[in-house]
Amino acid sequence: MVTISLAMIVKNEENYIKRCLNSVYGVVDEIIIADTGSTDKTKDICSFYTDKIYDFKWIDDFSAARNYSYGLATMDYILWLDADDFLLPEDRIKLLKLKETIDPKINTVMMKYNTGLDLQGNVVFSYYRERMTKRECGFLWHEPVHEYMLTTGPVLETDLCITHGKIPGEKSSDRNLKIYEKKLRKREFLSPRGTYYYARELRDHDRFSEAARQFELFLDTDMGWIEDNISACSELAKCYLKLNQDKRALACLFRSFVYTTPRAEICCQIGYYYQEKKDYQTAAFWFEFILSLKKPVQCWGFLQHDCWSYIPLIESAVCYDRMGDYKKALKFNTKALKVKPDSLQAKQNQVYLQNKVALQRKRKTKGAP
Repeated sequence: MVTISLAMIVKNEENYIKRCLNSVYGVVDEIIIADTGSTDKTKDICSFYTDKIYDFKWIDDFSAARNYSYGLATMDYILWLDADDFLLPEDRIKLLKLKETIDPKINTVMMKYNTGLDLQGNVVFSYYRERMTKRECGFLWHEPVHEYMLTTGPVLETDLCITHGKIPGEKSSDRNLKIYEKKLRKREFLSPRGTYYYARELRDHDRFSEAARQFELFLDTDMGWIEDNISACSELAKCYLKLNQDKRALACLFRSFVYTTPRAEICCQIGYYYQEKKDYQTAAFWFEFILSLKKPVQCWGFLQHDCWSYIPLIESAVCYDRMGDYKKALKFNTKALKVKPDSLQAKQNQVYLQNKVALQRKRKTKGAP
């Protein structure tokens, strides 16, 4: 059985850290905490789980902090979590099993990162991250913000999931944006990845015109990861819609098809575009088209799971309702209800459409126009 060090960087995480550490305590063999300046009870809480708590002077560089925490690890593999990440009970069991069964030749373990859940606890947004690496490989983190690890050698993709959960309604920080802007003021170079994430930070702060310029700059480098290129097209389209540049927005969505086969997430955006224009026939085409697509199986990019099933079904129902084809609308809504039996919208639609279809039959029987 291999051993695992958990290496974390934290700051003012008293609302989350207990949940995180509870979920892995007794599974990992070592817990290392690199605190970057907490002023709340974070370190006190961590002290119940480990005595390996270190202070790291914050220098506006997440990679530097992570590399510091990794340098303190002593076990076979190093696992990283953020304070608002945690393992569900079933994933805790999977991590225990992974310790027992992993081939020591594996350098990197990819785990699914579930960052979006619906009210019923179903995963609606996920992607894969490099989550555990062999310590002796000495892999390093790169980029000051939205850091990543450049790894080599054998990779294991698992069905073990890390769940991310913040308090609903919690405001997003401008910390990352300030780090990027500080670098730019110092005339420091942003990598293509850095440009992409800077654009996302600008978008998150409603600076849509600036975000659009950065997304365009990123795509023009032609050096981005395919999944980031697709995401950039999607986000660029949203920016142009906010700027009332509809045709440019639509062109951005179609631009994503250059990188790979059409993705359901993009096609949903196209469907919504035509739905907004009240061109329900064209909107229905795109929503139905999604149902012919195969959901990627080995995809490390962002996946909005509802876009591959529930959304195209229920939106097709909406489109056909608007066109007066209630029978076809009911067919799609019935399928949507099977996918999400607890959906209030689908339930309400079902009653409404059943009544519409019954009324049409009654009128037809009576010979009404």
